[in-house]
Amino acid sequence: MNHTRPEFYVVIERDEDGFYVGEVPQLRACYSQGRTIDELMTNIRDVIEMCLDVDPEYSPIEFIGVQRVMA
Repeated sequence: MNHTRPEFYVVIERDEDGFYVGEVPQLRACYSQGRTIDELMTNIRDVIEMCLDVDPEYSPIEFIGVQRVMA
């Protein structure tokens, strides 16, 4: 049996305190932080699992990409 694991994109920013903050735009209210990228990615995996456990029937939206806009 071939079970494909869902793939998610993480948008990462650094806050004013130097923490890395990640958000998964494909899932509602799915975000976390960490002192390092590795810590953030460990934390965000846990949050993704929690989001999917809370709403197992939820179908993630399609992530298209990020664009830069000059203001």
